[in-house]
Amino acid sequence: MAWRSGNLRRFLSTTSSLFDRPLSATKAARVTEQIPPSTTLFVSGLSGRTTNQKLREAFANFGDVIQAKVVTDRSSLSGHSKGYGFVRYSNLEDAEKGMEGMDGQFLDGRVIFTEYAKPKDTL
Repeated sequence: MAWRSGNLRRFLSTTSSLFDRPLSATKAARVTEQIPPSTTLFVSGLSGRTTNQKLREAFANFGDVIQAKVVTDRSSLSGHSKGYGFVRYSNLEDAEKGMEGMDGQFLDGRVIFTEYAKPKDTL
């Protein structure tokens, strides 16, 4: 079926966009939820080759790193990376610099994303 410009315009004007729908209450709460600043950063998008040491070295350029941990799959014998980890700084200023400096950067061939880690009691 060939679409004529008038038919296509009419079709597009009658269909609702996904973006026109209101968010459910739980989704709206997640979108507006602000994570308080923390000395611990959540890092996602990690390569399977990223080690704790590589993660520490990358983030150490921005401040005093206390701990860097790549989360691994405990159920597999090889301990494959789950693709995310945590970096803990000694103070908030260094954590902020690390988050801003490493967000969207390449590490081991993958783009990584950083944000403040949620406190354990809200997980």
